[in-house]
Amino acid sequence: PLHWGDIPWMGLLPGLSEELLFRGVMLPAIGLNWFGILISGLSFGVLHTSGLQQWAYVIWASVIGIVLAISAVATGNLLVPIVAHITTNLVSSLVWKARQTQDLA
Repeated sequence: PLHWGDIPWMGLLPGLSEELLFRGVMLPAIGLNWFGILISGLSFGVLHTSGLQQWAYVIWASVIGIVLAISAVATGNLLVPIVAHITTNLVSSLVWKARQTQDLA
């Protein structure tokens, strides 16, 4: 089970590591252009595959990956997608934990 103390790590670790991989390594290696943005974004989405029932989530994650890649290219700064990703993960983890806590009450 997810504990409240786990939430900072749920935001920080995936957000930082995924951004370093997809926007810090993959995107520049492919190219800081629309092709690189598209491929790194789609790869990010595929990483989030967790079963055949969740293709909508894979598509959503691909769109988010593309937006994060655009933010990296547009700003020339990896910190922008890192902070956005960590913030998104923190908020979603907090919402998930709050709902889980309500369900148990």
